[in-house]
Amino acid sequence: MNDTVNRQILLVEKPSGKLGPEHFKLTKGTVPEPKDGEVLLRTRYISLDAANRAWMHGATYRAAVEANTVMAGGSIAEVVSSKAPGFAPGDIAFGDTGWQDYAAVPAKHLTKMPRMEPMTHLLSVYGIAGLTAYFGLLHVGKPREGETVVVSAAAGSVGSIVGQIAKIKGCNVIGIAGGKDKCQWLTSELGFDAAVDYKDGATFKALRAAAPKGIDVYFDNVGGDILEACLSLMNNRGRIACCGAISQYDGVPSAHGPRGVPGLIVVKRLIMQGFIVMDYMNESAAALADLQSWVASGKLKVQEDVIDGIENTPKALIGLLAGENRGKRMVRV
Repeated sequence: MNDTVNRQILLVEKPSGKLGPEHFKLTKGTVPEPKDGEVLLRTRYISLDAANRAWMHGATYRAAVEANTVMAGGSIAEVVSSKAPGFAPGDIAFGDTGWQDYAAVPAKHLTKMPRMEPMTHLLSVYGIAGLTAYFGLLHVGKPREGETVVVSAAAGSVGSIVGQIAKIKGCNVIGIAGGKDKCQWLTSELGFDAAVDYKDGATFKALRAAAPKGIDVYFDNVGGDILEACLSLMNNRGRIACCGAISQYDGVPSAHGPRGVPGLIVVKRLIMQGFIVMDYMNESAAALADLQSWVASGKLKVQEDVIDGIENTPKALIGLLAGENRGKRMVRV
């Protein structure tokens, strides 16, 4: 990395259909100077998430990404210089640096992170992915021992951790993923009780066979037709944790929304709740203690998909949206 040049990936055009490499451009700028209250960061690992695509549609829990600006994204970065108390050169921080080598970010928007090896764990199991899985399942889904838990996008960064935590809590766990290889990986490597391949075209039938006693908790990462299939199989007083809707982010969404809403929710007295991980950050210390304990004991396996080179960031995100990855995908800068 040249310490006088700041490579940046710009979103040059908001896509109206599927995201493609033509929507991005690699440019070279100057390294910014931090202002009072800011920290100059050198990016180490950029987090890739389905939410990156959602930000292109418009404002969500954060402002929309506009055309001809640096593509937004969180990263693990190292402090180069600081004009803010609490941060010193060499410190490690998590923040929204965007897709670039260097960023000057207000200290109030950064989270200081511990130094650890591998550093990648700060983006996966001990980062937003792990905390999202932990809080969404345990605080929203509230599974009880012996219940049936279903998670969609189960081979992804969040879903793969959700399923393993549910197993730790003594639940019967079913993952929904795309492709036989991913489904085999979920059951043979991660300990899921069953896995359903949504690409085989018979999701509802396979899900009903895998969950003959119905579903008590559904962790939804995709929305659309898979949410509809799970709704009809929910048990009375079941809980649905709505984490994302990746089926709606890229390209043309389903011609209809999930049917059975609100009818099934009323009849079955379901609780369906959306959440954002930042809502629970005041409880992150306890969550991290549990996650670290489970990783250390071997109960929780960490799967990471690391791509080299900032120039490959657009391709890596496009691949993630197509379901190429297992576990957390990130780019080493």
